[in-house]
Amino acid sequence: MAAPVRTVIPPSTSGAPVGAPRSSRLTSHETSTLILTTLGSLMVAVDSTIVILALPTMASELGAPLESVIWTILIYLLITTALTTQAGQLGDLLGRGLVYNAGFAIFTIGSALSGFAPTAEVLILARAIQAVGGAVLFANGAALISHVFPPERRGRAFGYLVFGWSVGAILGILMGGVITTLIGWRYIFFINIPIGIVAVVQGVRTLPRTERKQVRFDVPGFLSLSAALTLVSYGAIEIASYGTTVTNAAYVGVGLLLLPVFIALELRADRPMIDLRQLKNRLLGFSLIAGFLQALGYLSVIFLLTMYLQGLRGLSPLNASLLLVPGYLVGAFLGPYMGRRVDRIGPRALATAGIAAMAGAVVLYSTLSVDTWLGYVPAISILGGIGSGMFYPANTTAIMSQATPSTFGSISGVRSTLSNMGTLLSFVISLTIASASVPRYVAYAVFLGTTNLVGGVAQDFLGGIRAALYGAVVILAIAAVLSWSRGHAAAHASAAPRDELVVRGPPLTEASPQPERVPHDALMIEREGSGVGK
Repeated sequence: MAAPVRTVIPPSTSGAPVGAPRSSRLTSHETSTLILTTLGSLMVAVDSTIVILALPTMASELGAPLESVIWTILIYLLITTALTTQAGQLGDLLGRGLVYNAGFAIFTIGSALSGFAPTAEVLILARAIQAVGGAVLFANGAALISHVFPPERRGRAFGYLVFGWSVGAILGILMGGVITTLIGWRYIFFINIPIGIVAVVQGVRTLPRTERKQVRFDVPGFLSLSAALTLVSYGAIEIASYGTTVTNAAYVGVGLLLLPVFIALELRADRPMIDLRQLKNRLLGFSLIAGFLQALGYLSVIFLLTMYLQGLRGLSPLNASLLLVPGYLVGAFLGPYMGRRVDRIGPRALATAGIAAMAGAVVLYSTLSVDTWLGYVPAISILGGIGSGMFYPANTTAIMSQATPSTFGSISGVRSTLSNMGTLLSFVISLTIASASVPRYVAYAVFLGTTNLVGGVAQDFLGGIRAALYGAVVILAIAAVLSWSRGHAAAHASAAPRDELVVRGPPLTEASPQPERVPHDALMIEREGSGVGK
């Protein structure tokens, strides 16, 4: 005879009364977490784009060559790529709320130091500090949302993260040109200070104090992965900047050799930093790779379009970027809506359709010529914005649906690291393709908006850009295949209803104590066919 069942009511992490019907309205706890994570996403995005338009002015005022000042961008991408996975794991080890607040504080300090930097070298160092904070924010935002929001509402929350990132990219484009022109480049960093202070104070008051996991820090894994990512990224950037040399090739080669060392160490570790065994999960593995390929294939398009508009069409950096704003706007405002759709129909179809839309936009971009009406560019960018608004919340939901509460931070960190690697490599690809058709120093000048090309050189440069766009289409096509092949999200323990869970045990009577409160993560849910009723 089967054991009777009794109802156990788990604690409410959303702030709603235990056992109360779940409302579609956000609780105050969910609202504050969503505001802070969206703000963090926005600030990291702003500082990913705001520096580009200020580079020529910064180089002039600091008395440094563009080849040096451009490292204010490269160091930011390099450090966020190398540290994001570790920053996500740190959230699991020390508590996500605490680590996220620390990220805001470090980012704010780095912003202040960047604004006061007297030389290009100090500015690069300050940007490195800022990037450490950015990596912490980027890696732990999705993990915090996964902790606070129930599975059936995470898609909507991830949609707001997309909103924050897209709006941040827009603000970076607009503010970089306006602030640098009107009041000086240093204020592109100073604006982060009051926002960061308010965010830290509010975060200390409202972000959840998650339980610290009893997990030893995987020092060999951390060192081997950090070294591999740093060497590969640095070598690739140097090749894009100065061409292939024995030294630069050695950096990349040694970095690649360290990757299998890292994999071997993780597979043998009792408590690995990244549980590679989880990648055997088809849905998780395919979703992570699709996210990497999307960043690699699509973000390089933005760099290439910037060089097309400035180098071939003679637009200023600000005017060139303004033509791409409509796409960012559409992606920003479509993200929350698509997040709600993900909660209803699942991520597979929306994510795949999103990549297809982005690939279609790239195909249209490849038809641009030296005399195409510029009004086509914002129209095409809207199609790309629709695609990004569909893909990001859907793919993030698919990835985080396969995480357990103890791995929210590490899996979120892996997701962010792969995305950052795609962004970094897209930058490298853009400069490499451009420099293959024109001298490398000309490609730098074109990207920074300090020169434009005419005549046969322009046609050669356009041919290089088109070749890169065709390559981006192929990459996005592969991403779309993986996105569709991932299958549907499988139900698992974290997706169970959190207001009432059924477990085996003696029946409750009138004399029995009130339903006991147990940690949700500790409950073992018996699935159909597990023996109940037999």
